[in-house]
Amino acid sequence: MKHQEKKSANIFRRSPFARTVLYVSILAVIFCLTVLIGKTTRHKPEIYSVTPQIASPGETIIIKGSNFGSSKGTSYVEISGSKITGSFFKYWHDNEISLVIPDETKDGLLFVGTSAGKSQPAFFANGKGIPVALRSDPLVTIPVINSITESAAIGNEIIIKGKNFGSTRGNSKVYFLANRDDVNPEQTNSSSIENFIAANEDDFDYIFWSDDEIHVYVPDGAASGSVFVKTDKGTSGSRHITIKTDTGKRVYSNKRTYVVQVTADISNTSADQDSFITLYMPRPQTSSMQPSATLNEYFPEPLIKNDSKNIIYQKSLNTIINNKQRFSQSYVVSVYSFKNNIVPKNIAPYKDKKRFLYTTCTNADSCVPSSNEAVTELAGEIIGKEKNPYNQAKLIYNYMIEHFQLEKRVRSGNISVLDLIAKKSGDAYDFTIVYAALCRASGIPAVPMGGILVENNSTAVSHWWCEIYFENYGWFPVDIALGKGLSFNAFTPVENPKEYYFGNLDSQHIAFSRGWNQIKTSLLNTKTVYRPRTYALQSIWEESSNSTSSYSSLWNTPAIIGIY
Repeated sequence: MKHQEKKSANIFRRSPFARTVLYVSILAVIFCLTVLIGKTTRHKPEIYSVTPQIASPGETIIIKGSNFGSSKGTSYVEISGSKITGSFFKYWHDNEISLVIPDETKDGLLFVGTSAGKSQPAFFANGKGIPVALRSDPLVTIPVINSITESAAIGNEIIIKGKNFGSTRGNSKVYFLANRDDVNPEQTNSSSIENFIAANEDDFDYIFWSDDEIHVYVPDGAASGSVFVKTDKGTSGSRHITIKTDTGKRVYSNKRTYVVQVTADISNTSADQDSFITLYMPRPQTSSMQPSATLNEYFPEPLIKNDSKNIIYQKSLNTIINNKQRFSQSYVVSVYSFKNNIVPKNIAPYKDKKRFLYTTCTNADSCVPSSNEAVTELAGEIIGKEKNPYNQAKLIYNYMIEHFQLEKRVRSGNISVLDLIAKKSGDAYDFTIVYAALCRASGIPAVPMGGILVENNSTAVSHWWCEIYFENYGWFPVDIALGKGLSFNAFTPVENPKEYYFGNLDSQHIAFSRGWNQIKTSLLNTKTVYRPRTYALQSIWEESSNSTSSYSSLWNTPAIIGIY
């Protein structure tokens, strides 16, 4: 052994090549150890702020944080699933990155990625698609109405002329006196705005807007009385309009105010540090029958709380304490009962078939299969040669009640609403969607409503009903499941449900959806969850990153925690 060691030592003394190989090997080992130590001590990037959080293509944003690295190298910034190419970066420092927003950048989550990993997400919005307030002009003052169309029916176009309305509408609105039994018809004070109803964007009521002229449809729920324009600059004086009631004078009464709590629980999470979950929690909608739905409390802090359809929460799963998180919000919701007093013979066939409300609410969508052959054939069979839209809707209603059986429990599994036509049996959801489909197939605008029924013991159950639209009249409610005899503990029992729920509605219906809400994913290749036959009609309820292994979710039916 000693002889072998001595021989090896002699080789290194005699051979320069052997000594070189030895030195290179030692340096390689030292280098590998340095890299390994560097990787084990390197930290993932962390974002502290994105300024500005809303920017348009061509504008510069600054990302502040830590552990970005002293140079870009192979690191990257990703916005809404797309990595920003190197030419758009102004500089890259360990705690600050500056870059120019490329064209085609979409709203979504922003990440910084390095060899050590990916940062937690921040939110970025493309300002190109967001309405921007006009720059203040000293010549612009409060809006003034000089003239207005003096009389019109619900859904008719009126023209308002004046000045200082603004060159674009932005957040401005036209308000009409509300048709409710607790509103004084002589009300003219625009400071009591709760007594007025605004023209509705969801009904496409706004037609044309310029600084001196506005064209708008009279909104559902308007009454004869004061009209005014409200802009960011102020509120105009009011002008009087007479609402024609040849088709019937509707009555909104028996107001009830509810405190509604909406909750979802996330637990049993299994995910790495980059994993997150996004919840789209439905919020109550507003309409002429449900004029206010005010967000009261929420927890935790939402990612977005001013979306018109949802409160949007986002949470990194590895930050959930004790492996359980409750997402909660409550609303104060006002609801009126509705009595139609319609004059059927005065309901005429639709003339304005180019109106967006008509085209949108008569076409098929992901929820209402009105173009399905079985639906169109049955609709034609039911209405025959009848031309009056009211009579057509009543024929469809009577046919379904007489020929289809209502199942008490909500169906589950891989099922279709078209089973109702094929098997002559279905649940309340099937009845609602098929009724809306048959109406649309007949050329009657219809929207399915998703929400809850409040029973007389203050409990709530998921429920669905419809609203159909008649020209010169407005929206007309139809609850075909209750009309068929679905069990329901009403505050005031209805003597003849079949007759009552075609055109009338109690104040125990709280709507979370008016029609189908198609939600887009915030990132590409995420996992989504759809919850069928629940209290809201929307395509996505939960969205999680691909790195999420598993978690459990429990969505609770909205609870009534107060009635006034």
